[in-house]
Amino acid sequence: MVEYAEGLSATPAPEGGAGHGRMHRIAAASLFGTAIEFYDFYVYGMAAALVFTHVFFPDLSTTSALLASFSTFGVAFVARPLGSMVFGHFGDRLGRKSVLVVSLLLMGLSTAFVGLLPGYSQWGFAAPVVLVLLRFVQGLGLGGEFGGAALLAVEHAPRGHRGKYGSAAQLGAPLGLLVATAVFWAMSCALPNGAFIAWGWRIPFLLSFAFTAVGLVVRLKVAETPVFRAMAQAQVLSRVPVKEVLRRNPRELLLGAGAMVVVFCTFYTGSAFCLSYATGALKIARGDMLTISLLGCLTFAAGIWLSATGSDRIGRKRMMLLGAAVSVPCALVVFPLMDTRQIVLIALALGALNFCTGLTYGPIGAYLPELFGARIRYTGASLAYNLGGVLGAAAAPLIATHLQASFGSFSVGLYMGAAGVVSLACLCFLPETSRRGLGHQPQSPARQAPARESAGAAV
Repeated sequence: MVEYAEGLSATPAPEGGAGHGRMHRIAAASLFGTAIEFYDFYVYGMAAALVFTHVFFPDLSTTSALLASFSTFGVAFVARPLGSMVFGHFGDRLGRKSVLVVSLLLMGLSTAFVGLLPGYSQWGFAAPVVLVLLRFVQGLGLGGEFGGAALLAVEHAPRGHRGKYGSAAQLGAPLGLLVATAVFWAMSCALPNGAFIAWGWRIPFLLSFAFTAVGLVVRLKVAETPVFRAMAQAQVLSRVPVKEVLRRNPRELLLGAGAMVVVFCTFYTGSAFCLSYATGALKIARGDMLTISLLGCLTFAAGIWLSATGSDRIGRKRMMLLGAAVSVPCALVVFPLMDTRQIVLIALALGALNFCTGLTYGPIGAYLPELFGARIRYTGASLAYNLGGVLGAAAAPLIATHLQASFGSFSVGLYMGAAGVVSLACLCFLPETSRRGLGHQPQSPARQAPARESAGAAV
């Protein structure tokens, strides 16, 4: 299936079909680049939970400082939809590869500069202001990352294997978190608390200089996708992709964002807030919690892989429904288990939560791109993904902190469970896409174009 612009002749956009050896290299490039960008993003989240209250908000009370720190964390999620529109526009107009290079540079440099930023004691009020600006730039960069990384793999992949290879972009999330957690864990174990707060926390940020350089080398070696090359040759590229997304696919955009709510809510509550809650309120050693986080990365990755590969056999929607459904009861037992202060039970609770999150997250790399036609795929998939981030994660640590302080920890579990119900409802109204061709342009039934005006032709 391939979409043609009305009144223009065009050659079919190929279905991918790169050989498995070449696909492994493409998937590795997608995985590695995404892991670097998520490393940058997660390093900030960990520092917000463990350090920024002391460095940038030392004059506030414990709860107020934590709320302020998590507010800076949420700024990036506000910027991500804007990044989706900007990078999506150029990704659909100029190509997937070049935009991914720019997004990597933006993320990497803004992260590294946080490691050079003086604290409140040196710069006063200017320090947290600049911190917020750098976090906003991080969000812009990451807003363009998911769509491009997923399309890089999916638009090269052979039909029937898009879930498997599309998971490369998804697996970048746990890999980035694993490396970020490992670096923080090493700094925490190697340094006394005073040195860690004074300067040790900066090292994970400064490492982004080196990671970004390596990521650029990897991404510059990857070829443009065959789907985009065919559209560019046929001159059927969208002039204003975001306008076309809003006109043709508002239903898919909003429901796709809703389907992502449980992923973002459970993941960022489970990583950022639970880390802060355990080390603060429960007095669990920081090293123990970082070790548990490392184990959680593995269960997250396992859930992603099982769900993504399973979606090629039984469908994306079914796997995502399963993940969202099991997330609800899992969310309700997380905090009762954490409140026991037993390390094994805390590890079990957070490991299970990460696994359930991975089950929903795994097929997303293929599912969201398949919801949108080739002309607007970068913009549509990126915007749906990052709007889900705004709804599910921008305020999640803030809300969790407030709920825990006002109503106790179980209320945070109810909050995560409610996010699971929202995603379940949205998924019920979305179609299955695993058998769709990459050039297919889905439209909401109410907006289906008459046959004589259709811009798409089946080939």
